[in-house]
Amino acid sequence: MKNNLSIHAFEHAPCEGVGCIGNWAKERGHRLSSTLLYKSQRFPRLDEIDWLIVMGGPMNIFEEQKHPWLKAEKAFIKNAIEANKTVIGICLGSQLIADVLGAKVYKNPQVEIGWFDVTRTEESYQTDLLKGFGRKLKVFHWHGDTFDLPPGVIPLFRSKACQNQGFLIGNKIVGLQFHFEMTQQGIAEMFTGEEEPLPKGPFVQTQQEIVSQNEHIEANNKKMFALLDRLCRNSEG
Repeated sequence: MKNNLSIHAFEHAPCEGVGCIGNWAKERGHRLSSTLLYKSQRFPRLDEIDWLIVMGGPMNIFEEQKHPWLKAEKAFIKNAIEANKTVIGICLGSQLIADVLGAKVYKNPQVEIGWFDVTRTEESYQTDLLKGFGRKLKVFHWHGDTFDLPPGVIPLFRSKACQNQGFLIGNKIVGLQFHFEMTQQGIAEMFTGEEEPLPKGPFVQTQQEIVSQNEHIEANNKKMFALLDRLCRNSEG
């Protein structure tokens, strides 16, 4: 496994940081830096980084007038993919990857907020990325948009509320609609950062319902660590 990776994250909101990814990078001895896009639009040079991790956020990918940096961010993501960097997108990040690769991003029929199951696709067993993960996982969601699958992907997960919950392209590009990385503090900050009341719906849990299931966090974080370790092996050379 390659030591001392240079990993850069794009963070879109104070309430959606890198979560347990920061712990993983520290424990593995990798360098992790971030562009806080809500404060600064200083991007690194591509030759300065090995990985790009694109986090979630409350905006959608089309709000370029409200968030002008989205256009530059999309260009950077596309350039990182073309430069054969490892690129990981979580929630909004996965939608941005799908968009720059030519797939449609749009409102999901259902808003999905809380702890809900995702099921692995049959195609996901073509890769060892999810080895040992089990067929059905309880994971944390907070999204209203979704994406069609870009060309040439392996679909990874689906849920009752959302057909496309994750994808893998080659062995270096991963999109996840949900949040393996979320910590207890991160979930609390999501509610602090939410300006509007939660919408009503069959796949929207209350804050109390969500917090009462925080025992799933540890298992999710372990899966995040395992996924990152496997991507790290894939990025060797």
